[in-house]
Amino acid sequence: MPAYKAGRTLENTYREIPHDLVDEVVIVDDHSPDDTVEVARRIGIRHIVIHPANTGYGGNQKSCYKKALQLGADIVVMLHPDYQYTPRLIPSMVYVIANDIYPVVMGSRILGRGALKGGMPFYKYVANRLLTFVQNILLDRKLSEYHSGYRAFSREVLQRINFEDNSDDFVFDNQILSQIFMAGFEIGEITCPTSYFDEASSINFRRSVKYGFGVLQTSIIHFLHRKGIINSPLYAPKKS
Repeated sequence: MPAYKAGRTLENTYREIPHDLVDEVVIVDDHSPDDTVEVARRIGIRHIVIHPANTGYGGNQKSCYKKALQLGADIVVMLHPDYQYTPRLIPSMVYVIANDIYPVVMGSRILGRGALKGGMPFYKYVANRLLTFVQNILLDRKLSEYHSGYRAFSREVLQRINFEDNSDDFVFDNQILSQIFMAGFEIGEITCPTSYFDEASSINFRRSVKYGFGVLQTSIIHFLHRKGIINSPLYAPKKS
């Protein structure tokens, strides 16, 4: 769980995790100014990584995945501790990977009516649809969305791709998907309801615009690399 100012929502999220299925829970606190770490300790999370300074959303994910791999995880699920995505979908996501159907699974807010019904701002919904349309063309894929933060990965995927060289900002999310496709892996999707409320994490309009341009840049780089026009270091073999 990549955490930042999640003190109010962490316990509710943690309580809904199917602990009979999940072996270990890792939380990485990105230098939160609230009581996120104290709550994590109180509810009994054993693996707590604390960043001494804020590294950003991408930097937080890097620490999450590295810690999970160190613990020997076969399947890694990224769940936001802000209670925006329901932990009750974890068994379904894990089942798909454990049975070798897909090595990566995303919880899609766009399949069905989860996004707008859950309160996604309309401008974000429109931007999501437009960006996804362009990305599917440039990446030669057909996902319903690329911007969900609810994801599950097989160990092999995280060991193969060079995620540690990605951005520490929000565009990390799209860079890692680009790397996954470029490495020859496929991504499955399941319908995921979502909830937008005051405590749920969300980036403002300015950061959203920056993220959008970063997504387009990543997609163009992917297209040019796939066509052999450039050789991007984003897809270099993972350092040992």
